[in-house]
Amino acid sequence: MNRANSFLDSVDQNFRHAMSFLDLPDGLAERIIQCNSTYTVRFGVRLRGRMYSFIGWRSVHSEHCEPVKGGIRYASNADAEEVEALAALMTLKCSLVDVPFGGSKGALKIDPRDWTPQELERITRRFTQELNKRGLIGPGVNVPAPDIGTSEREMAWMMDEFRRANPTEVINSRACVTGKPLSKGGIAGRTEATGRGVQFAIQSYLRDTRTQALNSCRDLKGASVIIQGFGNVGYHAAKFLSEEDGARITVVAERDGYVANTEGLAIEALKQHQIRTGSILGFDGAKSFAADFTGIEQPCDVLIPAAMENAIHAENAERINAHLVVEAANGPVTFEGDKILRSRGVTILPDLYVNAGGVVVSYFEWVKNLTHIPFGLMERRRRERRNQTIAAALERMTGKEFPADIRDEFLEGGAEIDLVRSGLEDVMRSTWARICDLIEKQPELGDYRTAAYVASIRQIAEAYEAIGI
Repeated sequence: MNRANSFLDSVDQNFRHAMSFLDLPDGLAERIIQCNSTYTVRFGVRLRGRMYSFIGWRSVHSEHCEPVKGGIRYASNADAEEVEALAALMTLKCSLVDVPFGGSKGALKIDPRDWTPQELERITRRFTQELNKRGLIGPGVNVPAPDIGTSEREMAWMMDEFRRANPTEVINSRACVTGKPLSKGGIAGRTEATGRGVQFAIQSYLRDTRTQALNSCRDLKGASVIIQGFGNVGYHAAKFLSEEDGARITVVAERDGYVANTEGLAIEALKQHQIRTGSILGFDGAKSFAADFTGIEQPCDVLIPAAMENAIHAENAERINAHLVVEAANGPVTFEGDKILRSRGVTILPDLYVNAGGVVVSYFEWVKNLTHIPFGLMERRRRERRNQTIAAALERMTGKEFPADIRDEFLEGGAEIDLVRSGLEDVMRSTWARICDLIEKQPELGDYRTAAYVASIRQIAEAYEAIGI
């Protein structure tokens, strides 16, 4: 299976399927589906005593709302079609969660493991120069973020290079990228955001009485969960679901095999083992299955594909043994794989919704950078004084001291991380309600992915018609 082509085809098929439930003016459907532009950049960097050539892409899917937003990945198998598919998903995702960005995506065809940090910095800065020349980075036009193979380190390099090239835009230049370190204008909770969003998505689904319960339960306590991919998203999702929701992470699968423990894996210990050894295999307290890629096919209540696209497809969908599939990655289930899973009664929470946490918190960071005011600065102490007054009043009314085990949390005015998490949870809950409300109004939509696409496309269509394009 051609990974990139199948991914782009799946996105296109999902688009067209959703369009069949919408009555759009002639030509508007094609305008929304089509990618506005894809730029290919080629550049050279002198390293190790010779010139190396690199190729990268930045795709802009829709500018119905600006700036456009989307991550940049570093991957040896990246190509233009994959980038276009990811940009399309970004357009839909931003629209669905009502974040005022158009969709974009970027990639550099490179394996970061082949280069030292110093070499990666030089390559990243040159890539940024090429993007800047073409107006493909800037706080008001195009705002990159981390993706596979990149992190806050690369974002800091890109921001610094943009500032060098645009000295007259220094005042707002920190907003040219998101996902930066805190010391460079980042926001608390951005690193965990996508994984935290996965947790809020599952909670929203289970707490909604209109949905099917999980083993007659409306929470994850004791539920078996399989995580595919143990990078930033998979790790944080596993950590929060196990430590805060009581789920058992029974399998973690990676590119070189998987580890399993039916009693539940110790996620933080597994992460430290991965950091030390470079692999999840060989972890004490779990069975390791090297070069075995059937980890996602093991029995479980919840399967969370959090790695690459097309993890579940026509060839393996029949072997998936989960009640609920939660798409933490972009496009982990192909169009055909989706049909097979649903025909078997498997519920799918779509990527469009589930992994939107990253762009939601990126929006918070972008706003913070443009306003130059940290979250909570204007109200934290007022909230603390109000809560102290309430606690004192309750103590006088009851004659008892405020419970010590919750006093500190109640009196605390809310740090930036608390406000970010609160905002993200609100977005994820309200978006879920929007999806379910739409299915109630249009039961013929049939599944959550179609409802998410329809809700998103309808809002984009309204924006296009309002500005006459």
